[in-house]
Amino acid sequence: MDFKIMLTTFGLVFLAELGDKTQLATFCLSADHNSKLSVFLGSASALVLSSLIAVLCGAVFSRFVPTQYIKVGAGLFFIVVGIFTLYSAAKAFSV
Repeated sequence: MDFKIMLTTFGLVFLAELGDKTQLATFCLSADHNSKLSVFLGSASALVLSSLIAVLCGAVFSRFVPTQYIKVGAGLFFIVVGIFTLYSAAKAFSV
């Protein structure tokens, strides 16, 4: 096991998840329901499953596409989503 990769992944995913829709949904469910453990286990299980799917898809995808292309594609995707988000926000405020 590569602990450096594990800690890097933990840090990146932890920071990426702070304040996102998943955390806000979990916050709201926890506020609405008395069973905090059920909300935690459901939320944690969902994150583990989505991470497993991402790891498996990444492993398969990297067999067919060079890693450098995957990184460039992911970067371009985030740029396009960012531009779309800024455009949508600007459009909403200009009304």
